[in-house]
Amino acid sequence: MPQQISKKILVYLFFFIIFGSLNNKNLSNIKLPMITLIKVTGIEEDNNFSKNKILEFFELKNLFFLNKSEIKKLIDSNNIVEKYSVFKKYLSTIEINIIKTNFLAYVNIDGIKYFVGTNEKLIEAEEEIKNIASIFGDFNSQEFFRLKTIIDYSNFDYNDIENLIFFPSGRWDIQTKSGILIRLPKEKIKESLNFSLSILLDDKTKNAKLIDLRQRNQVILNE
Repeated sequence: MPQQISKKILVYLFFFIIFGSLNNKNLSNIKLPMITLIKVTGIEEDNNFSKNKILEFFELKNLFFLNKSEIKKLIDSNNIVEKYSVFKKYLSTIEINIIKTNFLAYVNIDGIKYFVGTNEKLIEAEEEIKNIASIFGDFNSQEFFRLKTIIDYSNFDYNDIENLIFFPSGRWDIQTKSGILIRLPKEKIKESLNFSLSILLDDKTKNAKLIDLRQRNQVILNE
């Protein structure tokens, strides 16, 4: 960071000296350096977002007067972006590093299949990805990420989930990749997940294919 600041100071000092030694007539003929090289990393070269929108935005712009809010708006407009960084290399180069969001699940909305990203955005699914969960029922982003957070803090492994079924009552069912259906209650989800895992690890109940935990103080198992 100090090195980057010192470079800026040198550049500004250079222009101050140049401008200070010129009269108004010469000053009007001065052309500040334009962006001539744009490097975008983190997304595929054939991605229209990188090839068209970014390049078009920065084309023939002056490096000293880039609008940060416009850059943010441009990059945030692509739902595949989790986070990004922009580095200006004086005098005419800019580097943009993009980190793509991770896909957590599939969801079908009005006949269109989407990925649910860790950035809490929906990305239209243009390809098939194996080993991620599918969400059924009326999709509610807030309820899904609430459940995902609870799972992450439990002993249950989210990667073992095949399907997630959301009900209008606000309750979830989980179907694992091994075919086990876990019917969760609306409350105490973390405790229920940990308890269901203990059932599956117990030799006496490890063959259970249905674990119904909807009723308080009651467990229904079915092999």
